[in-house]
Amino acid sequence: MSSAPGVVPAARSLPSTRGPGLLPPGRRTARDLGVDVAVFVVACAVAVAEYPLTVAADHYGLPEWIRTAEPFLAAVACLSLWWRRRFPTALGLLAAGLLAVSNLALGAALVLLFSLALHRGWRHAVPVTALAWLLSVPYVVLYFPGTIGDPLLWTVLLGLMLALVATAGLAVRARRELVLSLRRHAENLARTHVRDLADARRDERARIAREMHDVLAHRISLLSVHAGALEYRSAAAADGTAAALPPGELRDAAAVVRDNAHRALEDLQEVLHVLRDPASGDESWSPPPSADRLPALLAEARSGGQPVRDDLADAVHELPEVLQRSVYRIVQEGLTNARKHAPGAEVRVRVGGGHGDELVVEIVNAVPVGVTGREIPGAGTGLTGVAERVTLHGGTLTHGVDAGRFRLVARIPWPA
Repeated sequence: MSSAPGVVPAARSLPSTRGPGLLPPGRRTARDLGVDVAVFVVACAVAVAEYPLTVAADHYGLPEWIRTAEPFLAAVACLSLWWRRRFPTALGLLAAGLLAVSNLALGAALVLLFSLALHRGWRHAVPVTALAWLLSVPYVVLYFPGTIGDPLLWTVLLGLMLALVATAGLAVRARRELVLSLRRHAENLARTHVRDLADARRDERARIAREMHDVLAHRISLLSVHAGALEYRSAAAADGTAAALPPGELRDAAAVVRDNAHRALEDLQEVLHVLRDPASGDESWSPPPSADRLPALLAEARSGGQPVRDDLADAVHELPEVLQRSVYRIVQEGLTNARKHAPGAEVRVRVGGGHGDELVVEIVNAVPVGVTGREIPGAGTGLTGVAERVTLHGGTLTHGVDAGRFRLVARIPWPA
């Protein structure tokens, strides 16, 4: 739309402002038909009431040709009412001409002028009404000679009546324009609400998907590493190329798998609780991850056989909770990516910065020349989710291979 938000410009002409249906010209609703019948009957009644005075009794001493033409002119005026919506300007001019000589057509002519103002606005109504007033001078001379009253006074009164009719038509038109504008505005608001609701749902689905990925990818990758090692040792023992796993070692490996599966469920429960209404009264869930849980995250990675060196600044604990959570997710995703694509490679994790500086989260791991075994599959959306988090905080994310090492660096402004 070219107008300002929430503002609907009024139409110049209202060929379709015809009640609640807003139907195009030429189609009548039941309401339109009722109005047409009513105005036709009233116009005919006015003509019939004036006939005894104008034609039969000839109180005004009219010429014979006018008395003969009066019934035909009244009939034309009354019948033209049925087409006043389709040809308002032409019939308005007809009404102006009829007012010059016909008294029986007065009721129909006033309705035609009203319709002109209603359907075409002041640009057409004002000049045609002024023309009708000028043409009313012969009418006043014929029907109101000096013996009946002052012709000037009758001319002024007739002009006031025509102005009142035109003003009434313009007032009804203005009201219809207002109703139409409000209706369009309401429709625009409804469409905007539906669109905003769809955007909110899409954003919520994306947020849920990102949280699910960040939480589960780390745990599932650890499960995959332990299960893969267990599978490899079992296959080697079956082939006779390695000794069978001792019961104690097998029990420990199964316990690690079980423990990580249990933690994955706990992390998933945390995400679901965060997404639910916090006023539910359920206090069984732990708070969202923060910088305090980074050492535990790194310890879990080391327990899964991933060599990790870390350099964590103490000032990270002073960050806002939302930013601490993002730092946790960035490190978590970096460890998961390294575990997927560079199993066994050493990972260096650095989280530094301070007040007046920028927060830097850097995860670096060597890129292996060849990867033995099967890589852990992924959806390929982890770095996309990290980039979204960093962008929300006004930071930048860079990643790529440099001198045989994959480097993931997030730089975020340190809040004051």
